[in-house]
Amino acid sequence: MFAKDALSYSAIPLPDRSEMTDDEMQAAALAFYDRMRTRHTVRDYIDRPVPRQVIEDCIRTAGVAPSGANHQPWHFAAVSAPELKARIRAEAEEEEKRFYAGGAGDEWIKALEPIGTNAVKEHLTVAPWLIVVFAQRWGEFDDGTRYKNYYVPESVNIATGFLLAALHHAGLCTLTHTPNPMKFLNEALGRPASEKPTMIIAVGHPAPDATVPAVAKIKKPLDQIASFFD
Repeated sequence: MFAKDALSYSAIPLPDRSEMTDDEMQAAALAFYDRMRTRHTVRDYIDRPVPRQVIEDCIRTAGVAPSGANHQPWHFAAVSAPELKARIRAEAEEEEKRFYAGGAGDEWIKALEPIGTNAVKEHLTVAPWLIVVFAQRWGEFDDGTRYKNYYVPESVNIATGFLLAALHHAGLCTLTHTPNPMKFLNEALGRPASEKPTMIIAVGHPAPDATVPAVAKIKKPLDQIASFFD
């Protein structure tokens, strides 16, 4: 991304501006809210293919997220190969079996009951794409020496949010999956030790009989998630 001997500041005029009236801003904000509130976490997919170009463009959107020192400490491994998805599912389910067998603790298992999850992760092979999110704990200059990345979890979380919004905007459904531990993904996807897998995102089209937990439609009202100090 940059050379070790070329770390200098240079300012350019703001390249993109959005000039809106107050009314236009309010309409745009409400329209985006209306779009995003139709996003649902889906566990039931059909194997209808999704063009790679759609996935690429959504990942491009994730790549424009802000990051600490603009180091962009993320990598998105997009998987559609059936044999590789099957391997990921098999290894993820092994972790999930241990989780549901007591590794998670009673309180966590109890909290998941309204969601209806279990150790079977069929979506990992049925959904046409899996996107594995990696956080890069350090990077390398073009001469191979390391440099530190900053605010890595925060930066990767923001980029992942961009990605989920982009996928929904493209008409796709997603499911975020976090087996623990996930180190098997580095080996399966050939990622270096500097990267830590943070999430598997299943991406595709919902099955005709897809359902969501009723509790998932219960969202906290604005006065419980925000404070204003005018």
